[in-house]
Amino acid sequence: MSAGLSSTAIYGLSTEGYRIASSIAVKGSKVSLIDESARMAIRLKPDIARTYPDVSSLIEDEPLLALEPIDIAIRDASYVFFAPRIRKVGQDVKSDVTSKFRDAIKMLKKGTSVIYALPTGIGGNNENITMIEHVTGLSVGKDVFYYYMPQCNASAASSSEILVGSFKSKQDVQIPKMLYEPDVRRKLNFIDIISAEFVHSIKTLEHYTSVASVLEISKHVHDSEISSELMHHAFRDIYIDDMANGLYDLRAIGSSLGAAGPLMYLVNGTIKSIEGYVKHIIDEIRGMLKKRDLKASRTKVSIAWTLDPNEMRGDKIELLSSLETKLKDYIGDVDRQQGSDLDLYPTDKTMIILACTKNDFAKVFSKNKQISEGILMKANPACETIG
Repeated sequence: MSAGLSSTAIYGLSTEGYRIASSIAVKGSKVSLIDESARMAIRLKPDIARTYPDVSSLIEDEPLLALEPIDIAIRDASYVFFAPRIRKVGQDVKSDVTSKFRDAIKMLKKGTSVIYALPTGIGGNNENITMIEHVTGLSVGKDVFYYYMPQCNASAASSSEILVGSFKSKQDVQIPKMLYEPDVRRKLNFIDIISAEFVHSIKTLEHYTSVASVLEISKHVHDSEISSELMHHAFRDIYIDDMANGLYDLRAIGSSLGAAGPLMYLVNGTIKSIEGYVKHIIDEIRGMLKKRDLKASRTKVSIAWTLDPNEMRGDKIELLSSLETKLKDYIGDVDRQQGSDLDLYPTDKTMIILACTKNDFAKVFSKNKQISEGILMKANPACETIG
């Protein structure tokens, strides 16, 4: 590997950031993984990268790690990946991202390449390039280089290629060597930055408008037999977890559009449909209790939703909080369950377990014998129930 790859900094102690960092570290290159909250950089050595498969296990185990100041890690880096954890919502998102990006680029040196891993919507990369030149005084495309490589959500997981937006279509042969082994099928293709923005936006909308269509049509199905038939057409395994994957991307597209029009309506309608699914779940629970002559005060709801607390996008965490809050307004007794920590202890109340991912459903179903007169509900379009 060339000397130019001797130092890489990844800004963001996120799942995606660690994945990039560890793939580089195991090749023997110098890698600094920046914890933006603690404002320190972790020197990620090959043995640590091999020992810890993900950032969650690294954080939980708290091994002794070599640390260095952020400014030194970025100043010494030939490549800086921007992959922070974003937890702000609404109007605060853009200012949070801007603040972190400014922090990540202020110590750039001449010759460094910046790889931006968050989705920007349409036109967002031009703002980033302008900020780099304003903050550093360096010229993008001449003194420093800029690439757009949004870490894709589940909608693009099966794609055979990864598109990298490149300023003035510049190609960097070292980036594919850093990130992927030769036998990995998916490959990086460099295209113009604006084209990369368009392609990512199209793929995001293509996937989530389809999900929104399923959700909205399912609300009109009130016959259980028809609902069961509908779910056999590959819609059964769409859970709220899958729906929430692209909310950040959709909001980024929406905030980048300047005026109302068909595209804005499409984006906002899709977001509204996915966010509105929380109300649909609660309405379904209300209807079920009424049909079974059960009282809300004698009911307990356990939300089984195993989340990755360290992924860049915070939409699932936000949606889970919204779901829990709104359920408590109606049921009162609501708790959260996480994967292997699933604890379905006996209760004198009617237990409703809401499975929010395919894996959580499988785990709950395998422990179903522990539930006394309980009800298992899938958080899928039809809100299917067992029990």
